[in-house]
Amino acid sequence: MSERTTTRRRQLGAMMRKLRARKGLTLEEAGRLVGVSKATVSRYETQSGPVKWIVVDALCREYEATEAERKAVVGLAKDARQQGWWSSFADSIPESMNLLLTLEDEAVRESHFSCVYVPGLLQTRAYSTAVQKANEVPLEQAEIKRLVDIRMKRQEILTRSKPLSLWAILDESVIRRVVGSPQTMREQLDRLLEANESPHTTLQVLPFSKGAHAAALGSFVIIGGTEPALDVVYVDFHTGSLFLEKDEELDRYRLAFEYLRAQALDMEASSSMIHRARKEL
Repeated sequence: MSERTTTRRRQLGAMMRKLRARKGLTLEEAGRLVGVSKATVSRYETQSGPVKWIVVDALCREYEATEAERKAVVGLAKDARQQGWWSSFADSIPESMNLLLTLEDEAVRESHFSCVYVPGLLQTRAYSTAVQKANEVPLEQAEIKRLVDIRMKRQEILTRSKPLSLWAILDESVIRRVVGSPQTMREQLDRLLEANESPHTTLQVLPFSKGAHAAALGSFVIIGGTEPALDVVYVDFHTGSLFLEKDEELDRYRLAFEYLRAQALDMEASSSMIHRARKEL
């Protein structure tokens, strides 16, 4: 498998550009401060070629990055070539999934808004299998199993030594739509109720009665890095996926999520609604 640019490398470049721009330095000026060429600084920002973490550390200090920013960026530089558990799948999964798995592996928190299906991190195996079977392009059974296995493996970030903090807001349609079978759906709703008891998971339901809301265009995920500057918004469309990281894009989705949190039911009322939906199956 040929080495591909990891998401860590992409994030490193974006962060280095932001820090230099904030300080108001040119590429040449930044390089002169730490004894490297303009081309070297440019290479670090454009993801082209190897990086040395000690140079990244020196640049961060010259850029007057905060201690938290410096540690986060140096950490990215040290791990820029690292491949995760999914590397054995990397030749046969879409690049967008490769990027998503890398981001999730490094994330400390995720904020989900779902208006169609239960978020992948909270799906049961039976529910996930039913979702894959609903694909408009029929998949072989072996391919369905492989995709579901990847999804189940992803969920381990919720039980690792430092679990991901997950905040999920579900449109009421998500808990009402019977995916697979009534039994499959009952098991899935039980999984959601269990998740809402976890100290690392917050789950809210946005009821139909709220009418129009801040994310009527569709589902999205805000994947939170160790620093807000490393956050990325993930939007999955029918025709592909988008990863948004510009400040104005992040601000828009963060604001939308705050509005959704305010409109949705609290955790207790959300669990009560899920209980009612389960009884009605």
